[in-house]
Amino acid sequence: MKKHLHIGILALQGDFAEHAQKLRDLGCEPVEIRRANQLESLDGLIIPGGESTTNAKLEAAASSFSSSATPEIPIFDAIKKKAQNGMPVWGTCMGSILLAKEIEGSAQGRIGLMDISVRRNAFGPQRASAEIPLEIPALGDKPFPGIFIRAPLFIKAGKKVEVLCTIDEGFVMAREGNLLATAFHPEITSDDRVHRLFLNMIGSGK
Repeated sequence: MKKHLHIGILALQGDFAEHAQKLRDLGCEPVEIRRANQLESLDGLIIPGGESTTNAKLEAAASSFSSSATPEIPIFDAIKKKAQNGMPVWGTCMGSILLAKEIEGSAQGRIGLMDISVRRNAFGPQRASAEIPLEIPALGDKPFPGIFIRAPLFIKAGKKVEVLCTIDEGFVMAREGNLLATAFHPEITSDDRVHRLFLNMIGSGK
C-alpha cells in the first residue's frame, strides 16, 4: 500500500469526523468532500453513516447552486464517474444505501453503483441499536464488533458481488470490485480492520 493516501469523506451530513480520525490514526490524509471538483486528487472515497434521504436532498440543493457561469456536475454523478474509472469507494450504513442500485420500496436519490438491494432501517429505530459480533473471514478469525444504528440490511446481490459477512436476516458486508459496503459502523469502534481492508483495496489497485 502506498503511503500518504488522500482519502475523501463525503461530508454533506453524517459521522464523517469519526472516519477522519480513523484515517489519521492509520497515517492517511482525510479530505472532507462537499463539491464535485474536490474529487480529482483523491485515492479513494468513504461515504459515511447519516440519513440517506437528507444527503440526497443536500446533494440536489448543492447541485442547483453555482456561483460560476459553468455549473458543477452533481456530486453523486461525479462520484459515480470516478468510481466507474476505478476509484475505490466505501459506503457505511447510509453510505451503503446511496451506493446501492436498488433501495427496497424507495425512489430516493442515490449514486446507484453497486449491484445490491438494501432494506432501510431493517434493524428498527435508533433505540434498537445493537452491537453484534460478526464473522468476517476477510478480516481474520477474530469477530468484528458490528455496531448497527438504524442500519440497512442487504437482501439481494448480483453475480459479481462478493458477500463478506452474513447474519441470520441477510448480509451486511459486501464488495464488488472497487466498491465496498458495510451496513454497520466500523468508524465508531476501536477495531480498524475494515478501514485497513479498504486502504489495502486502494494500495493493491485490485
